Amino acid sequence: MPQVANRPQYPTDHPSVPVRFAAGDRVRVRKTYPLGHIRTPYYIRGHAGVVERLCGNYPVPEELAQMRSGLPAQPLYRVRFLQREVWPDYAGRAEDVVEIEIFQHWLEPLSA
Repeated sequence: MPQVANRPQYPTDHPSVPVRFAAGDRVRVRKTYPLGHIRTPYYIRGHAGVVERLCGNYPVPEELAQMRSGLPAQPLYRVRFLQREVWPDYAGRAEDVVEIEIFQHWLEPLSA
C-alpha cells in the first residue's frame, strides 16, 4: 500500500512525540544494548537503512514491559535494509532486503 506524505498507515489517538522521519529518509539504528525487554533486533543495531513507511504511533514496548503506560507514544517505522549490508556473507541477490519495524527512539538520521 503506497503511503501518502507522512500519514501513518494505521492512525491511532495516543499522545505522541513528533514524527522525525518520512518515507525515503536514510537512518541508522542506534548501536546500544540496554537491559530488559527490547523489541529492536540485536543483529540490526548499528546498520543503516531507508524508511519505507510510517506505521503509526504506539506506546513504547520497553515501558509497557515494566508495567508503565508507554506514553507518550513513539512513531513506529518500517525500515528497509539490504541483506548484503546486514550479513556480509549473504549469498542471495544484491537487491534482496529485510524490512523491520523500529520505533523512532532507536533511529538516528544518516548524513548524506
